[in-house]
Amino acid sequence: MADPVAVVTGGAGFIGSHTVDALVAADHQVVVLDNFSTGRRDNLRQWQGDGRVEVIECNVSDGLHAPLLDVVRRRGPVQRIVHLAAQVSVVYSVENPLDEARTNYLGTVQVLDYARRCGVRKVVFASSAAVYGDVAEVPVAEEVTCQPLSPYGIDKLAGEFFLRYHSLVHGLATQPLRFFNVYGPRQDPRSPYSGVISIFVDRGLAGRGLTIFGDGEQTRDFVFVGDVVRAVVGAALSDKGEGVPVNIATGDSNTINQLAAEVLRLCGSSASIDHAPERAGEIRRSVARVSRAQELLGFRSEIPLAEGLRRTVEWIRGASS
Repeated sequence: MADPVAVVTGGAGFIGSHTVDALVAADHQVVVLDNFSTGRRDNLRQWQGDGRVEVIECNVSDGLHAPLLDVVRRRGPVQRIVHLAAQVSVVYSVENPLDEARTNYLGTVQVLDYARRCGVRKVVFASSAAVYGDVAEVPVAEEVTCQPLSPYGIDKLAGEFFLRYHSLVHGLATQPLRFFNVYGPRQDPRSPYSGVISIFVDRGLAGRGLTIFGDGEQTRDFVFVGDVVRAVVGAALSDKGEGVPVNIATGDSNTINQLAAEVLRLCGSSASIDHAPERAGEIRRSVARVSRAQELLGFRSEIPLAEGLRRTVEWIRGASS
């Protein structure tokens, strides 16, 4: 019997490519759907020529039925979808809300439409801490009233509602995961929309100054990509899921000033730290309550920030050499 088929949208990206690795290790055939706007084929080079992984270039917001038609004939029906394809920049979403909605909201609706019509067993959705906005109490729990401050956060929250609807009305198992600040190897530091850690490390290794937007006292909950992928794959391989959102984070917070200082230390750099005006739509304080992840998914982060930063510095140093 052939291995079950899983689809990873955005599978050539940072989190997506690690997810592909983990699903293959869990004995799945994996089909990657990616438009390569930010994803990189190089992230999947380890699977080149391996029949267990197939890559299809397409826009998920245009629908999944056409690109997957031939795949299903050859490989069998899709059983699980991990939906990671997204425009991930808050800043871009503020400047381009129509494109944001087409990519992030409509893309999620298309994934769920395919899943419902084609009998997919489980859909896991990459949501975001951006759904919360600035909340009065931290650590922030999933039950809090969400007040997103950007089109990105709004569309992620709308996607969550659509997952919940499909679970309650159509019986589709769904799991939205609210990622906090994910970092680690394969995050492209050259992208202007990349995470702050990869950008800081890249600049620190090159001896260039770091730019902090705002006073640097804003806090973030940084979670290592390996931990995130454990949560994603664990959720995907379970048949349970009623659309209840779960924070994927560490439960610890650091200021951007603290982060910058630690990155420069690990890079052995004496580069400057400069400040620029804060950016619209960004959250002031962000740290998660993580008890629901333990209760529903059996998930707890394992990689502390110091170790994750060390691995990230090592990878970026190797990638740039």
